[in-house]
This record gives sequence, C-alpha cells and structure tokens, in this order.
Amino acid sequence: MPEKIYQPTSLSCLLCGKDNPFSLKIKWHNNYEKKQVEAAVTIPHEFCSYKGTTHGGIVASLLDETAGRAIMLDNNFDHLMVTMKLETIYKKPTPTGVPVKIIGRVIKDSGSRATVEGEIILPDGTISATCSALLYKMPDSVRRGWEEHETEEWNNTKPDQEQADQERSKFLP
Repeated sequence: MPEKIYQPTSLSCLLCGKDNPFSLKIKWHNNYEKKQVEAAVTIPHEFCSYKGTTHGGIVASLLDETAGRAIMLDNNFDHLMVTMKLETIYKKPTPTGVPVKIIGRVIKDSGSRATVEGEIILPDGTISATCSALLYKMPDSVRRGWEEHETEEWNNTKPDQEQADQERSKFLP
C-alpha cells in the first residue's frame, strides 16, 4: 500500500484552515498511482441549502480547491495557482452528514496556466458533481498577502520533500 503524502494546509482557509472556526479541516493527499489528489470529508448539516443537501456554493468550493490542489502532484508545494474560470456540473444532490470523497486531476499544465478537473464521489460510488477549471499563476499582490499570513503554517505542514519525491517516483516519471 503506497504511503499517503499529505499536502500542506493553511490557517484561515474555509476548507483546511486550522484557525478558522468554520473550516472543514480537510486534509488532501497525493495519490501518485492514480495521478490525482484526494480528500475525504463529511459535510456538516450547517453547510446545507435544503435539509440534507450541501449548498451548491460549498460543493463548488470543494471542487475548486481539490482540483486546484492537483497542480501540486509534482511535489512542488509552492506551485500555487488561482482559479480564472470554474465550471461546475451538479449531477445529483451532495448530501450532508455522510462521508464523500473528493478528487482532483491535472489535464494540462504549462507552468503559468493549467487545466484541472475534479469530482465528488458519494459512498455508493456515484458522482454528485464535477468541475473543470482554468488556473493561472498567482498574482504577486495575492501571493504577498498569502505569504504574510500563511507561510509559517504552510511550511510546517509540508511533507518531507525527499519522502514525497521517493513516493512519487514509484508511479510517475
């Protein structure tokens, strides 16, 4: 069984921020064998739009973050990008209160831009929502603000680079 290499997290993020009281505290890991990033989460009922159904904006946020994190499958955990365009397709309601799996993959990466995709998989294996997104290099003004508040936590939660590269080399060139 391959070892899970977890991606870094931040302090204030809605999805992974350890200091954000509303955060889902999600931890993503690189699945090099499947060439995708993965996470599991049980979405609390407080994130519903209708009883038992996750709000569509939360679904889009989960897909956006997960697909965007796929860009770090190369183990360059400082290769952060921002979303320029996100298209979300809602196939069926994503329930609250049950564990779901979120995956993200890179379709194309040119260095300064990337195309990624993601999906949410329900416990029965069906897909509740998908996304495709166009990412681009983070603007300097955004990067400076992020670095000012998040660098220490990001660096503290980065996996060991040698271990991550060794695990990646088992599956990817």
